[in-house]
Amino acid sequence: MALTDPITVDNLPDLLKDDTKVKLAGVDVDGMLRGKLVSKKKFLSVAKEGFGFCSVIFGWDMHDKLYEKELKISNKQNGYRDLIAVPDLNSFRRIPWENNIPFFLVSFFDDDSKPVCADPRGLLKTTVEKLEKKGYNAMAGAELEFFQFKVPNSSTSTTTDSPSPSVTSYLNDNPPNALPPLTEGMFGYSVTRPTLNKSYYHDVYDVCAKFKCDLEGWHTESGPGVYEAALEFGQISEMADRTSLFKYVVRSVASGYGITPCFMAKPKHGLPGNSGHTHVSVVDKNGKNLLYREEKDENAPYPDIAHLSDLGRHFLAGILDGLPDVMPMLAPTINSYKRLVENFWAPVTVSWGLEHRAASVRLIAPPTSKPGATRFEVRVPGADANPYFVMSAILALGWRGVEKKLEIPIPPLGKGQDVGDSADKGARLARSLKEATAKFMSSDSIAREVFGDDFVDHFGGTRENEIQLWDEAVTDWELKRYIETV
Repeated sequence: MALTDPITVDNLPDLLKDDTKVKLAGVDVDGMLRGKLVSKKKFLSVAKEGFGFCSVIFGWDMHDKLYEKELKISNKQNGYRDLIAVPDLNSFRRIPWENNIPFFLVSFFDDDSKPVCADPRGLLKTTVEKLEKKGYNAMAGAELEFFQFKVPNSSTSTTTDSPSPSVTSYLNDNPPNALPPLTEGMFGYSVTRPTLNKSYYHDVYDVCAKFKCDLEGWHTESGPGVYEAALEFGQISEMADRTSLFKYVVRSVASGYGITPCFMAKPKHGLPGNSGHTHVSVVDKNGKNLLYREEKDENAPYPDIAHLSDLGRHFLAGILDGLPDVMPMLAPTINSYKRLVENFWAPVTVSWGLEHRAASVRLIAPPTSKPGATRFEVRVPGADANPYFVMSAILALGWRGVEKKLEIPIPPLGKGQDVGDSADKGARLARSLKEATAKFMSSDSIAREVFGDDFVDHFGGTRENEIQLWDEAVTDWELKRYIETV
């Protein structure tokens, strides 16, 4: 079959004629890939109708520990039942670092063929379908920052078959601050710093292209051992897939160099965190950007939106109106809120502005951009967030604004104005996962309105579990501060 032919169940045997096995993976609520290797025979037999996949991946946390409070999808009562995992044939790619074996993503369904409420791919698909019914679609782009660490005396081999030292094992015997970064110093946008690890640096870029996770920008960011990747923009569902798979690429390539990438929101005290800025626009069936206003509005309520269409204004209003209610989807961990603090290039209020990088929502529009590039950059998410939930949240809130014709509730931040000062009229975003989850799960939450009770109760329940674990933890900070003083 030609490479440009659509993949169907009928032409799968031809596509896989030289293969003996296939790797499959779905995504859990924490954005982690959960999957298995299956024989080609098995895959061909389940490609159309799917196969049983244990629901426990929605019943335990990121360390495979069952949730303290059992949730609806997977629990003792239902025997941790199987879900139906259906391969998405359009997600086909080959894994370059595993001898080019075929790879497909799966989506999860209940036995009544309905998408599992907490399946990240299913949630985004359902959200996109609301726009598709009106003849619209959405485009997205993602930027991920991440720290990188290298365990002392680690292997310098560039083959993935070589053993790499375990960061977990190292941290069992050493304090976290002893873990050395890939490189020292603050070297944002340096053209020379990557040469210190040039084989790794170029390998990541090249393997991303081979794995259909193409990057349009790849550079050092300010921080010791910090890189930033800007993924090539595309249709929003495909972008969420590629953002998730980018982490898979980086971790797989890095392991061969003895490097550990770290996507947690705030790995180091006193340094900027890892952002996961997400860009979104709305297009028609022909790909025309619908956020751009053809003629400048000389009577716009704010100069910042003179080139933003009515649809775009409602979309922006929807994001601003609902942002506080979906914070766990954008900042899902205890550590997320260590990044969202004042004075570290991270937004802390409901805020927006034209080309304003301190605001929660940066409007990118003429006269500072091309008309076709008009979009919203939502700067709240960290690199630790599940990209499917991030994009679902932005799209669902924005579309709610369009459907309800909401008006922008607050003025923009002007140049030179910062979040939290007297010009910032927006509410302070949650300061902790506990505060964010309580608002997310409240009976009048906008999250319930746009995603339904089943999703909110499940995902909120998983966050409550994370909060409980944190509340019970005794940290190094507490021990150092109080061991001799109280």
